[in-house]
Amino acid sequence: MTVAIVLFTSDLRLHDNPVLRAGLDAADEIVPLFVRDSGVADAGFATPNRTAFLADCLTALDEGLRERGGRLVVRSGEVAEEVAKAVAETGAGEVHLASGVSGYAARREERLRRALEPEGCRLRVHEAVLTAVEPGAVTPSGGDHFAVFTPYFRRWSAERLRSPLGAPRKIRVPGGVGSEELPRRDAVKEVAPGVPAGGEPAGRELFLTWRRDGMDDYEDRHDDLAGDATSRLSPYLHFGAVSAAELVHRARERGGAGAEAFVRQVCWRDFHHQVLAARHTAATEDYRDRHDRWRSEEEAADDIRAWQEGTTGYPVVDAAMRQLLHEGWMHNRGRLLAASFLTKTLYVDWRVGARHFLRHLVDGDVANNQLNWQWVAGTGTDTRPNRVLNPLAQAQRYDPEGGYVRRWVPELAEVRGRAVHEPWRLPAEERSALEYPEPVIDLADGLARFKHARGRD
Repeated sequence: MTVAIVLFTSDLRLHDNPVLRAGLDAADEIVPLFVRDSGVADAGFATPNRTAFLADCLTALDEGLRERGGRLVVRSGEVAEEVAKAVAETGAGEVHLASGVSGYAARREERLRRALEPEGCRLRVHEAVLTAVEPGAVTPSGGDHFAVFTPYFRRWSAERLRSPLGAPRKIRVPGGVGSEELPRRDAVKEVAPGVPAGGEPAGRELFLTWRRDGMDDYEDRHDDLAGDATSRLSPYLHFGAVSAAELVHRARERGGAGAEAFVRQVCWRDFHHQVLAARHTAATEDYRDRHDRWRSEEEAADDIRAWQEGTTGYPVVDAAMRQLLHEGWMHNRGRLLAASFLTKTLYVDWRVGARHFLRHLVDGDVANNQLNWQWVAGTGTDTRPNRVLNPLAQAQRYDPEGGYVRRWVPELAEVRGRAVHEPWRLPAEERSALEYPEPVIDLADGLARFKHARGRD
């Protein structure tokens, strides 16, 4: 009997999983292995919200494998060491793994190669598993990656995607391979109350329901804060509980303007992955240095705390930040507003905001989180690096009736009309009864400071 190891990372699914299919094609038996990576924990990425969602994903994966005669093997420790142990135990001839885009993923692959070489075991790394189009599959002439989204989108859209793979019918796992107990969501402390259930079945059901009931209106409603009309698939994409390639196929099958707008958002995800794959340093360093003179965290401590807690005095910003704390998720328009307010209005380093988001977001993804933050901060790929999103103008455009603010800022639930976005304009007696803070900064002052710092005044 030949044996292969299928190392699951951010591809926790049975449908459309080229890594799993390759392992099944290569050997008589496979070891479906997930390693609870000590390096991820040491780096601070094993946050409560993501740990709870991950536990759901692993439980669902194990259940799916058992329905097909297999089971999930879970180990904890340094990935290369644990994989090498499994190879020694089973005599596996190959290890199959999805390619990653971060510097950490590249180092993990190299450690795996070194650890497997003495065992005579081959590492096979598979592309286009975590994204619809593999990073590096489309490149501009004379460059290693696209730095502007629109030309990337044109080339990406012309790519022929692989056809989605069905889930395997039968999986054979060699006997005697030890496993730890599956992690349990209810054992994780300090999980935000609104974190959704994870796992492939939940992700697939969410997409099918949204494709049927919400996709057609997506182009018109995806920025509607109160309408909550987005797919909410980002956590499932982050953990690979659903396939980006399959989502694109299924959306194109439905067709229409809403489907096209959704596919464009999937392309944005791929765009950021190809940027990070080419520039690993963009996870921590400015992609384009604007010579910012950010306020120090000590100087801006009170403003940062107000932003984190959702008490800046700007209702739409506070609503977005409180949604993050409650759900471990935030509407995309809210993310743009919150990030612009921190980096442009408060003039605080984007890395401060990116760290806070990664502490709470279930979909906390290095490529998307860091590069979206850089896009808003003007240090990334945005072709208009000095744009500033005015929270009042944005609120009036994307939450005109104030439903989003009233949902997440209950102090303002009874404020009528558009005054909900500018409570400081209410009569003094009414304002004092709200128990809602005054603005931490005047928008004009924040804009003037930003322009001065960027040398535009």
